[in-house]
Amino acid sequence: MQFFSGSSAVDISPSPPAPPGTATALSGNNANVLYIFNRSGVCLLYREWHRPLRTLDANQDQKLMFGLLFSLRSFTAKMDPTSVDKGNLGVPLLPGQGCSFYSFRTNTYKLSFMESPSGIKLILITQPKTSDHQESLKHIYNLYVEYVVKNPLYVPGSPIKSELFDTNLDQYVKTLI
Repeated sequence: MQFFSGSSAVDISPSPPAPPGTATALSGNNANVLYIFNRSGVCLLYREWHRPLRTLDANQDQKLMFGLLFSLRSFTAKMDPTSVDKGNLGVPLLPGQGCSFYSFRTNTYKLSFMESPSGIKLILITQPKTSDHQESLKHIYNLYVEYVVKNPLYVPGSPIKSELFDTNLDQYVKTLI
C-alpha cells in the first residue's frame, strides 16, 4: 500500500523504512512535540520528547495549537496571490483547499505541518535549525495508517492508544536529524 509517495511507488510494510535524510544514530532531542488532530480539531495524540519548559496544561496547549493552525491556514488562503476566490477570513477550509503553509521558524523552535487528504493534521515541533520535515511527517502519517487506522479495535476520532504505534513512532523520532 502506498501513501504520499509522489511519482515513485513506496511499499509500506509492517515497519516502514525511514525516509532518506534521517540519521541512523541516536540523535534524540531534535523532535520536541508531536500533535495529531482530526478534521474536527480533536487532539488524537499529543507526545513530548524534549520540552524543557511547560507553561500550559496539555488541554490548553492543544486548543492553542489548533487555533494557530486554523488561523494560519485561513490567513495563507486569504493572502494567496494565485486564487481569485479568496473566501472569508476565519471560514474553515476543506483539506487541500486554498493555499497552505508547511512550516515556520522562530528563534526557539520550528513548526512543521502536514494535512492528509482525510483531514488528519500532523504538527511536529523541532529545533529551529532542522531541515524540512515534510517527508518525516509523511512517514509518521504512514505509521498512523499502518498501526492505528488499520487496527480493527481503533474507534475513529478517539485518542490513539496503540503500543505498536507508540513504539514505532518513538523509534523513528530518534532517527530524525
